[in-house]
Amino acid sequence: MATIGEAERTAQNHVISLFRNQALLGYEYYGNRKPYENSNIETDKLTAFLRRQGYSDVLARRAVEELRKAAGNLQSGLYAANKAVYSLLKYGAKVRENPGEAEKTVFFIDWAHPSKNEFAVAEEVTVVDNCEKRPDIVVYINGIAIAVIELKKSTISVANGIRQNLTNQHEYFIQPFFTTIQFTMAGNSSEGLRYGTVGTDEKNYLEWKNYAESRDNNSLDILEACKGLPDKLDWQLYSMFQKKRLLDFIHNFVIFDKGIKKLCRHNQFFGIKEAQLKIADGKGGIIWHTQGSGKTLTMVWLSKWILANDPEARVLIITDRDELDEQVEKTYIGVDEKIVRTKTCADLISKLNSFENRLICSLIHKFGNRSGEITDLDYDRYIEELFKTLPPNFSAKGKFYVFVDECHRTQSGKLNQAMKAILPGALFIGFTGTPLFYFKLLFYFRNLGL
Repeated sequence: MATIGEAERTAQNHVISLFRNQALLGYEYYGNRKPYENSNIETDKLTAFLRRQGYSDVLARRAVEELRKAAGNLQSGLYAANKAVYSLLKYGAKVRENPGEAEKTVFFIDWAHPSKNEFAVAEEVTVVDNCEKRPDIVVYINGIAIAVIELKKSTISVANGIRQNLTNQHEYFIQPFFTTIQFTMAGNSSEGLRYGTVGTDEKNYLEWKNYAESRDNNSLDILEACKGLPDKLDWQLYSMFQKKRLLDFIHNFVIFDKGIKKLCRHNQFFGIKEAQLKIADGKGGIIWHTQGSGKTLTMVWLSKWILANDPEARVLIITDRDELDEQVEKTYIGVDEKIVRTKTCADLISKLNSFENRLICSLIHKFGNRSGEITDLDYDRYIEELFKTLPPNFSAKGKFYVFVDECHRTQSGKLNQAMKAILPGALFIGFTGTPLFYFKLLFYFRNLGL
């Protein structure tokens, strides 16, 4: 068995101390886990949590059995098993206390009340499956392993820790341990922390940056606390494992996309948190992205949050090119979200006039005329004519949130006016990769009539 070096032992002691520090993270300490019976689900600890939550012994036992069954089913591979476990963690297990009774939902994590959960950390967790491996640090919530952290001394590249995580996930090593894992991480004091999840390729590991892009109180509190943590690894760990943020991250910023599990980048996280504040104030705005920074997935995470938190909400995603409209549809279908793509202007009007579909995508041109084509028609006259042809007593049903993709091209002009005329009470959120300085100049010149 490999032994830990003195420099790595020092780094590990430092990180464990950070997790246990009551003034910072305040995690419980499960100890140095050398026994061979280590599992990614600590049944006794999870059952004790469920009992504290008020579930009966029978419900707690049956729920834990469901979770263990999902975690142990690798017949369709690690991705499928991890997805099944994640669904149970997020939405709970439906079990019956007695035959013939209605099902009850048992939640393994109290998402709304961080302090009611048991957050813990263990080190040197010896796991034996097809071979013996020993992750440096494992993080648990209510006895469920949710993160693995490999630490290296400052002179050894973080890439080595990433490769260890990838090796450990292989079917010939300790793959079953990763069925509950949400974060796979590697770090050292010189490079800081890199994070991914099960199946993440080495090149796609991400670095967390603690930007104060969001005005929400929790983000501001975390930023303030990080000022006292000059070590990069320390503030990155604190930023991601602060209890309220960790639960938010797992619950709202994880996605399974056509066979690839994905986590959000820091820019997506802070952009969405700021958008949530704006929405709470009844305001729209613009989310700016650089090219390739995950704009469509930002839409997915934000729309999922809106639909989950507002029972009257409907989300309409507007693009200006057929290939973009198709891309939006494929992305949402790929993450198992039901989305309806409109075919014509009449089809769009019909769907707006019905409560049936909560998530719709469409071309902005379908607000232009009944055929969905752009013409040289006088749009002022067209809007008037359009309202004459709408169904009797037409009104867009529900509370609409309109996402406008490439909004630098479509947030002004007659088509935009038609869209807002048909959706008078909607809240608009624009997405663009065009530099905002150019965006402001564009509106300035348009206002001048140029």
